[in-house]
This record gives sequence, structure tokens and C-alpha cells, in this order.
Amino acid sequence: MTDYDLMCRQLESLSGGVSWDMTVLSNAAALVWDSLDDINWAGFYLMKEGKLMLGPFQGKPACTVIEVGKGVCGTAVAEDRTQLVKNVHEYPGHIACDSASNSEIVVPVHAGGSVYGVLDIDSPLLGRFSEDDRKGLEAFVRTLESMKVIK
Repeated sequence: MTDYDLMCRQLESLSGGVSWDMTVLSNAAALVWDSLDDINWAGFYLMKEGKLMLGPFQGKPACTVIEVGKGVCGTAVAEDRTQLVKNVHEYPGHIACDSASNSEIVVPVHAGGSVYGVLDIDSPLLGRFSEDDRKGLEAFVRTLESMKVIK
């Protein structure tokens, strides 16, 4: 089981004194990648000009632009809520960046009162993500948001 409290503390420690969002997001993606078992992609998509653009990540090359409301990431932005998908092949409009992905969790990230982007994590396992993962990753994102580095 993932120790999300430890991940939050590690994120705070890695980000102390850092003022550039890309540095913090890069380490956050690496921390998720290193801490969670059975994942094949972990990273961020960031809002730019009304679309989600690929940000710092760990894993294979990924889709570069996602429209708001499209796929799991775009839906997370449109609904401003975490999307926990047990089987992406049953998700209407799923965008397959890696055919090996079978489950996904996407958590919106906020800055300045609006959605700044999303934390997106994929797994080759069906049903990989649980309610405990949702709660832990939402706490991780709240830790990230509290740093006031993202604007």
C-alpha cells in the first residue's frame, strides 16, 4: 500500500525554496512514478489557451494536446473532479495514448481559483486504483496546491 502521507512530506521537502512550477511538477511526477506500483505513466497536463497541454511526466511519450471535456483528463477538467476509471476500455471517448493502459486516475490541480491542470496516472492493470488511492492522490495534489508555486 502506498504511503501517501510520506509522499506529501517528500514533495514538501523536495520543493522547499523552489519558485519555478516546472521544477516542482517534474519532481512531483517523479515522486508519483517512484512511489506507486503497477503504473506505466504519471504526469501532468496543464491548461494553456483553453486546452490541456502535456507537462512534466514519467513514462512513454504521450498525447500532447487534450480538449477540455474529451477523454478522462478533459472530463476531470470539465467536471472539476477526480476521475477514477477501473477499465478505460469501457470509458466513453477514452483517449488511448498507450495501448498498454487499462485503468486511470486523474486529479484536477487548482491555482488562483481555477483548474491549472491535472495529475494523470495510468496503469496496465484493470482496477489498479482504489478509493484509498483517490484520497491519497487528492491529498498529494492539495499539498502541491498549498505550495503556491503554481499560478
